[in-house]
Amino acid sequence: MAIEIRGLHHVTAITARAAQNVDFYTRTLGMRLVKKTVNQDDVSAYHLFYADAVGHPGTDLTFFDWPTSAPARPGAGTIAPVGLRVNGRPALEWWVKRFEELGVAHGQIEERHGRTLVSVSDPEGQRLELVDDLGRPGGEPWRDSPVPAAMQIRGLHDVTITSARPDSPLLTGVLGFRRSAEHRNGGGSLIPFETGEGGAGSQVWFEVPHEPRGGRAGAGGVHHVAFRAPDEERQVEWRERILRAGLEVTPVIDRFYFKSIYFREPGGPLMEIATDGPGFTADEPADELGKHLALPPFLEQRRKEIEAGLKPIAAAAAR
Repeated sequence: MAIEIRGLHHVTAITARAAQNVDFYTRTLGMRLVKKTVNQDDVSAYHLFYADAVGHPGTDLTFFDWPTSAPARPGAGTIAPVGLRVNGRPALEWWVKRFEELGVAHGQIEERHGRTLVSVSDPEGQRLELVDDLGRPGGEPWRDSPVPAAMQIRGLHDVTITSARPDSPLLTGVLGFRRSAEHRNGGGSLIPFETGEGGAGSQVWFEVPHEPRGGRAGAGGVHHVAFRAPDEERQVEWRERILRAGLEVTPVIDRFYFKSIYFREPGGPLMEIATDGPGFTADEPADELGKHLALPPFLEQRRKEIEAGLKPIAAAAAR
């Protein structure tokens, strides 16, 4: 049976200001903090997950909290902007008004390469786009969001990767994405790819600058993008397929909330394939998500040590 990438699973970015980050993504954007945990490879850092009401795959925008991180530098090898889904032009109009009222830097509604969107940046310069998802089914609204249900962010729409040499065989020949018509973008080009049913939640855009300059991940930038596998069996198949293509890929890593494998696009960006389950309610009931520091079982015995090394996030920001 043929295997297929289901779409985007999550995008993980970097913040140097965790409390401000929580405030912006929960209060300004109205997303739910569904998991407050730690980076399992660096337990001195928070790992914050924002998503729909319960953190369905494809709705997660996550952040590593690295206070000493240098600012991100746009360029080849980086991922930005990140497209977030909203339902229809009326929602975009509502968001423009909200950003103006809150003094958030943003663009106006525009039509760009077949998408209707509004550009916006978080306080650290993280580049985001709110994109009309044309009514495709989205995530579950969060009832306690400051944003009305009809206007809420419904998940990930797309990601844009800047690359000096986008490797089409990786996406099309290995991961099974479909390439669409190339667009001119200033002196360079923009190449869309999609998987699954196509449309919202399944798109990767490759930006190829005329004169590429190397970028750098950092605060206000993206660390990696993850794609969806329905289960562990399919994930193992993907790992074997990536290995056969001659790429380096990690063993399967148990993140408790999902399992992961990691590899790099030849132009530099880090990619992941993550399983859809078991999900964020594996250790907390839905109504308690994000309220406390959650640790997977293999870190629970180190709780006192880990908590001592974390700077508390202000209760007002983490409500």
